[in-house]
Amino acid sequence: MIKRNLQKKLLKLLQSNAAVVLIGPRQVGKTTLSLEVTAELNAVYRDLENPRELEQVRDIELFMKQYPDRLVILDEVQRVPDIFAPLRGIIDQRRRAGFRFGQFLFLGSSSLELLSQASESLAGRVAYCELTGLNILEIQAAKNVSISSDDLWVKGGFPESLTAKDNSISQQWRRDLIRSYLERDIPQFGFRVPSETMRRFWTMLAHHQGGILNASSLAASLGISGQSVARYLDILVDLLLVRRLQPWFANVGKRLVKSPKIYIRDSGLLHSLLDIPSMDALLGHPVLGASWEGFVIENLIGASGGEYGEPCFYRTQAGAEIDLLMTRGGQPEIAIEIKRASNPKVGKGFHIACDDLGIKHRYVVYPGDEAYAMPNDIWAMPLQEMIITLQSRKNYSFSPKFG
Repeated sequence: MIKRNLQKKLLKLLQSNAAVVLIGPRQVGKTTLSLEVTAELNAVYRDLENPRELEQVRDIELFMKQYPDRLVILDEVQRVPDIFAPLRGIIDQRRRAGFRFGQFLFLGSSSLELLSQASESLAGRVAYCELTGLNILEIQAAKNVSISSDDLWVKGGFPESLTAKDNSISQQWRRDLIRSYLERDIPQFGFRVPSETMRRFWTMLAHHQGGILNASSLAASLGISGQSVARYLDILVDLLLVRRLQPWFANVGKRLVKSPKIYIRDSGLLHSLLDIPSMDALLGHPVLGASWEGFVIENLIGASGGEYGEPCFYRTQAGAEIDLLMTRGGQPEIAIEIKRASNPKVGKGFHIACDDLGIKHRYVVYPGDEAYAMPNDIWAMPLQEMIITLQSRKNYSFSPKFG
């Protein structure tokens, strides 16, 4: 089994909050992680997709009386939206009894609905964290598991896909997951969208991986309205399947791109949507560069541990651009250019963009094995070293220390 780095953060949040919401797409490993927590903390676990276990918690107040001093973990809790209303009183009552922290852990696969339900009912009593797909540091640290970074890129970060015996099994698993979302999960979440229309829309986004959102062009290509494009995109973002990377707005006296960039978040799902079964096929596909860019962005964001503000990009109408901008305290701090080449070159636009925003810490992530200094105070970094740099919350100039 591959140990998830989020486990330490999750345990820490439970030590300082009455309730924690853990979100992540289906099959990303939330249940496995929660069972690890169950064993470590002697928690009570219930899967609300199981009809018998769902019935047990229908009367949540009666259920909680059986476990007055234990952590209760409720999986797929968004399927019971009315469960949050009585929890505020239960949490406050247990607080008065001396059980202040680590009362509940809620797991869910739909971010917007679950977060809104929890925030309305449990304001001031709940913390949030997201479990993303497996990242490169997790597979490198795994014992008795031989998975390369290329495997992770091609198959994606869903554990079942990544650990499949061969590419064909992995590809079939991902196809089944896509079909499950289209035919089962999206309708169950209350979204009324024809499955074939959503498949075409999802595939169209894959073809435009990393592109600036052009809703009118998508609408014309699919024969649907602009409102439908916005609604379909909201659904995939809410289900944590698509990332809407927002642009950074700054008063720099230049015309800025103000539409978001769109990424299929899991590289394995991207490749399945485009029928790319292997590394050889990927290397010859037009999406190669955009796939690598999205893969790097998801690894960096997922592994940075929430230490930074909302990630974004920067682009002017004249072409100055930063692929990924990490902020802190509302200010841009780290500029990251993403290159697929083994000997990356940085264009003039990156320098101009960094100068526009006054960013000193400038990096290029490339698929090599060593970090090295480039001209103009830029560091070329392998993906894993860039993650370590972000996690350390340090920005190196010309004396980096890794590992």
